[in-house]
Amino acid sequence: MALIAFFAAAFCGTLAGMGLGGGSLLILYLTAVAGFTPASARGINLLFFLPAALLATLSHIRQGTLPIKKVMPAVWAGIVFAAIFSFISGILDIALLQKLFGVLLLATGLKELFYRPRKAK
Repeated sequence: MALIAFFAAAFCGTLAGMGLGGGSLLILYLTAVAGFTPASARGINLLFFLPAALLATLSHIRQGTLPIKKVMPAVWAGIVFAAIFSFISGILDIALLQKLFGVLLLATGLKELFYRPRKAK
């Protein structure tokens, strides 16, 4: 089981390093395969991706591909809303959170499946 966990973490870390959002897959692995509760899986996911996000961010800054001044409003909004909804998620029923997360994953998948880029004018 430790070998499977290693490969799952390596795969999700690779996706995170590329900015492809391996967190959803990690949460699915932790809940469906490893048997963690959704609350524990979310906490593990956050701890797992903090170093990955930091390293990826530093790499993009060093490469000059991250316009810090343009990104900071989104960073601050993300911090504020993450704090607000972390509090709200502690109040809501776990079953409701699981359903909402499933709807989010489904909507994201459908968008990616049927997305067509707009033609430039």
